[in-house]
Amino acid sequence: MEKLVIEGGTPLSGTVAVNGAKNAAVAILPATVLINGKCRIDNLPNISDIKLCCEILKDLGAEINFISDEEIEIDCTNINKTEVPFEITRKFRASYYFIGSLLSRFKQAKVGSPGGCNFGSRPIDQHIKGFELLGATVESEGGVITADTEGLIGNRVYFDIVSVGATINVMLAATLAEGTTVIENAAKEPHVVDLANFLNTMGADIRGAGTDIIKITGVPELTGGSTYSIVPDQIEAGTYMIAAAASRGNVTITNCITKHLDSISAKLIEMGISVVENDDGDEITVSCTERPTKASIKTMPYPGFPTDMQPQAGVLFSISDGTSYITEGVFDSRFQYTDELNKLGANIKVNGKTAVFEGVPSLTGCPVTACDLRAGAALIIAGIAAQGTTEVYGIEYVDRGYQHIEEKFNKLGAKIKRVIVD
Repeated sequence: MEKLVIEGGTPLSGTVAVNGAKNAAVAILPATVLINGKCRIDNLPNISDIKLCCEILKDLGAEINFISDEEIEIDCTNINKTEVPFEITRKFRASYYFIGSLLSRFKQAKVGSPGGCNFGSRPIDQHIKGFELLGATVESEGGVITADTEGLIGNRVYFDIVSVGATINVMLAATLAEGTTVIENAAKEPHVVDLANFLNTMGADIRGAGTDIIKITGVPELTGGSTYSIVPDQIEAGTYMIAAAASRGNVTITNCITKHLDSISAKLIEMGISVVENDDGDEITVSCTERPTKASIKTMPYPGFPTDMQPQAGVLFSISDGTSYITEGVFDSRFQYTDELNKLGANIKVNGKTAVFEGVPSLTGCPVTACDLRAGAALIIAGIAAQGTTEVYGIEYVDRGYQHIEEKFNKLGAKIKRVIVD
């Protein structure tokens, strides 16, 4: 087990580059199952969730060649299994995307129930609804999801709620289905668009990604043969933006898509923080010299404020001037991290899906524990902004979504050490 030891109180300064999007990569790797041939994927984040995806692909029979830490060649021609082992799927949420891809190409899938971060109920009923509308039989028993079909047939799929996971999974299933599938009330997130772009590059016919109606015309097969570069990580970029503000620093974030950051930028500007985008839309600078003012957010599907940025925003609200509010509009419960921030001296009260942040002048370092990926990132930001020493435990969660996070922060002037815990 490891922990991060942070000596706080130093404003961040400098330039940091964003890696490929974790949420896009964990959908694109299962999508390679659909390809009867080779493909190359570039700008792949070097994180633990990606390593787990590659383990699953190898177990299924795929051949993987690492060109570099961030580029791989995958050949799924000789996949010979349709069962994904539970001991891997329980470690990360996106393992359920293998249901859609295996069902689409091989007409059957057996996948252990997904694991990952724990922040309340995260049902997959909309995924199952979509599979069944395409002609699959789906059963969930004993922690295993089994799906079978004699052949998927395109259909109209209307989601009762906006679901990124269900949108992606049904898109995967429909890619090789017979006929046309129309997904209504679809998620619009950048990684949904990135998956559609990847599949189209490999021979799929998907239109409308990025809107609430996606039309997938099934094709007989995907043959690959192309190289695809994953979109920059919106959440990683947002994390550095808030870290710059919380530390009263000046940070330029490169290799990003500033349009994807609009909801975050707007909130920081509202709080009196300087946010400047370059003309090319791939670089953004955040600087803060004064204590930020109060604000309120409600997390929503894209293009609203991302739920994956909610804990990081909570750190900033904790040290802002006045009373701020966060309402969680996506998940049932995502405020476990507030108990840890309170240990650092924050003043936060949670009532159901709303948290009230009475801003304090500063935080004081102490040992804290991450309960999920984004909570871990938030606690690191808090440790950087706090006075004194903060020890962050549970950093295996952070490693699921951020590549070399302490190294990147240290290059910006932070003082973070990764330490093995006996």
